[in-house]
Amino acid sequence: MKKQPSMLTRQVILDGLKYLATGGFWLKHSHLPKLDHAIPDDFIGICVASNQDPATDDYVLTQLQMLGVTRVRLDISDDDARPHQERFLRRLLAAGLSVTLHVVQPFAAARNMRDASVQQAWATFVSELLQAYAGRIAALEIGNTVNRKKWAGYDMPGFMLAWQLAYDLARQYQVRVVGPNVQDFEPLYNVSLLKTLAQTRRLPDVHSNNLFVERVIEPELSDERIFKYQWTRHLKFNLIKKARLLQKVGEDFGVPALVSPVAFWAIYRIKRHLPDGAQKQADYVARYFTLLAASGALQHANWGAFICHREGLIDDGLKDAEYPALERVAYYKSADGQREHYQHRPSFAAFKTACDWLNGAHYIAPVSTGHGLEIHELQQHGKTVHIAWTVNGQCAVLDQVYSPHCLQLAQIFDRDGRPAPDRQLVTESPVYLVWPEPDQMLLRTAQPALSGTVIHAHIGGKQYFPVHEGDWRGLILAKDAEEARQLWQAWHPETLTPPAKQQALRHARNAIWSLPDPRTPGQQVTVKKPVRMYWHKTLLDRFKPSKAKRSWNGAMELLRRGVGTAMPVAFIEHTHDTTLRRNFYICDFVPHQFAISKAFLAFREGATEYEGLTAEHLYQAFARFCLHMHHSGIYFRDFSGGNILVQREGDQLQFVLIDTARLHATPRATPMSNRLADLTRALNKLHWEGRKQFLQIYLGMSGRRLSWQFLWPFYVYDFKVSLKRTIGRKGISKLLRQIKSRAD
Repeated sequence: MKKQPSMLTRQVILDGLKYLATGGFWLKHSHLPKLDHAIPDDFIGICVASNQDPATDDYVLTQLQMLGVTRVRLDISDDDARPHQERFLRRLLAAGLSVTLHVVQPFAAARNMRDASVQQAWATFVSELLQAYAGRIAALEIGNTVNRKKWAGYDMPGFMLAWQLAYDLARQYQVRVVGPNVQDFEPLYNVSLLKTLAQTRRLPDVHSNNLFVERVIEPELSDERIFKYQWTRHLKFNLIKKARLLQKVGEDFGVPALVSPVAFWAIYRIKRHLPDGAQKQADYVARYFTLLAASGALQHANWGAFICHREGLIDDGLKDAEYPALERVAYYKSADGQREHYQHRPSFAAFKTACDWLNGAHYIAPVSTGHGLEIHELQQHGKTVHIAWTVNGQCAVLDQVYSPHCLQLAQIFDRDGRPAPDRQLVTESPVYLVWPEPDQMLLRTAQPALSGTVIHAHIGGKQYFPVHEGDWRGLILAKDAEEARQLWQAWHPETLTPPAKQQALRHARNAIWSLPDPRTPGQQVTVKKPVRMYWHKTLLDRFKPSKAKRSWNGAMELLRRGVGTAMPVAFIEHTHDTTLRRNFYICDFVPHQFAISKAFLAFREGATEYEGLTAEHLYQAFARFCLHMHHSGIYFRDFSGGNILVQREGDQLQFVLIDTARLHATPRATPMSNRLADLTRALNKLHWEGRKQFLQIYLGMSGRRLSWQFLWPFYVYDFKVSLKRTIGRKGISKLLRQIKSRAD
């Protein structure tokens, strides 16, 4: 088959570059929210669909009523789904919902739009719909992800023909037109399409662009795909800037109204980075719509699809293999699966809560934005509301942001709308603070900031309780305030004294020992405290977080990325400690069968098995663990065999990491140089044949082959280790012990 021309034509590029050169994309402070503006009553909407079973119509309408949604978007096409799509449309209209009808041309027809018979079929289809529903629908949307040819099927002339036919019919029936539905932030298309439509006097009434930020990972982050990493910080292409620039593009061509017809976070994409896919989707729902509302650039924004196992607020119970061939962002044909398998996701409640507080509100101003802590002030139902959250993994202490009296007067609700009176932290899971009167809201500081403490916001049944007593600070993870108080009393830092060297689990630079766990009789926790600081470390570490806090942060980074580690329970530090030794890190004791270094030593000495495990079985399991850790953005930096504990249940192996203070974590996958730096430490006690076998497995899992470039760091590391053992600190200490022994 002859390849169709691309939508990215020479004219599109020239139009976009000309607009750029004349300053079209310049808008001062466009990365910041617009101050003091009204949010439309129906700002948040949703993309809906039904199926052949009329009972599904009833189900969807009931769910919409639960959400309080009054505006929906319905896809309809001239295919086998049209009968139930029209039936559902009539039900939506009868229920009094505002419906934007999105007309979708079948993919094969869109590819052949310049055929006269295809044009006639398209015109007939649109005409029949308008004749039946023109006076009842809110708008007709034309275009479906037009810059994604593999989804829409159009080339540029074909799309213009489809637009012309549908647009002229809509004008004939006096129906508002929405379009052209550009996907993602690719404004060259918006510029060129609107310029061409203006020349033909067929501009839409409302400019549409699907404002996805899914691949940016978090809603607040700047998009490094636009000008790559080195420019991201300077140009600040965040979600708000994208929305405001697209609104400006429309306004410059005579279409000031902008909507985002559909956007979502697919759970399977979230899970590429974080294990808590459903919870993170719910967090992103609230964060995404709040930022769009704060931008002041959009009339409407929709989530879609409503029911779907990948991106829906309701899970249809299907598997990825059953996802339709055409992306639902281009055509949400039907609600699939069986109704008895439909289940609300956490995002359902988060969406409802966002609708309650955002729709019809008056946006005042950002209290904090752009620095990892987002706090947005608005007025709703006669009350002052702050919607607050942090970027992933970070937190801020509420009583360091607001005055104590202010917090006493506030009602606090969690992301899902439940009262949360014990909430003491702002986390990545948004919180709503509500005051009956505006003058009751008083900040403790003009510039609220993050605490510098990493947390995993979605540990089931646990809450974080800040420690603040005298000069002691810290954080405790407990099921409730009473348990936190009990733990603080049991492990008060003034009473925590390291045992003698013979009774400690380890006693060198750090003392590590066990204590009874007051939560569970017979169980123990592990305590770590620095007891020796070399003079140069005392100088170099003076401006770093304490060792206890670094251990806590490292463990939390592992947990929130789904990498095994000992569960943190508390960290405690003294704020005026010049010795850098008055700090404690407490975590659960980790039951395990062995440290991986023992197995590697056994294989080096000729064993073919260790604890009943063959070398290849252990290599395979450990390689999968390392690959997951590195894909998750973890550079452990102290990945020695003694810090890698192995838990075994039958043939299944789990790996747990300890000694987490040196860890570095990034949002993206760990670079290969850092991966090899980790692996050289982990495999140091393994013989060379075993190292090569492991590396072949590890590299093969990501499509690479073993070559000398991957082996070279191991030779370098072995050389460094040999130097340390001879002329380094350890070597000199060993030599002094030998001299002393001979003298005695």
